Amino acid sequence: MAALPNNTVSAPAAAAAPSVESAVELILNVLDDAKAEETVSVDITGKSSLADHMIVTSGRSQRHVGAVADQIIRALRENGFGKPRVEGLPHCDWVLVDTGDVIVHIFRPEVREFYNIEKMWQADFSADAH
Repeated sequence: MAALPNNTVSAPAAAAAPSVESAVELILNVLDDAKAEETVSVDITGKSSLADHMIVTSGRSQRHVGAVADQIIRALRENGFGKPRVEGLPHCDWVLVDTGDVIVHIFRPEVREFYNIEKMWQADFSADAH
C-alpha cells in the first residue's frame, strides 16, 4: 500500500460527530451555570426512537426559561453540535431543544408539574418487552 503524499488531505478523526455523552455533559454544565432548577437526566436509549437521552429542567419564570434555552442553543452551536430544533420559545412556558440525540425540556415549574414527563420516561419498560 502506497503512502499518502504530504499534500493529500484525509478526513480527520475529530471531524466525526460529537458523542451523545459529550452533548449531555455540555448541556448539564450549561444548565448548572444558568441556575436551572430540579434538573433530571434520563437515558432513553432503547425506550424511544426519538432520541438517546432526555433532560428535563425548570426555570423560575418565562424569562428564565427563555434565557436557559438561549444559553443551551448557543453552547451547542459553539461546541460543534450544530443548530438544534427549538419549539416553544416565543411563550417560554415549555421550551423543547432537540439536538437529534438529546432532547431538553425546559419548563416553568407549574407546567412541569402538570405534565410530569420525566416520571413517564423513567418507568422501566423492560418487563413489557417480549
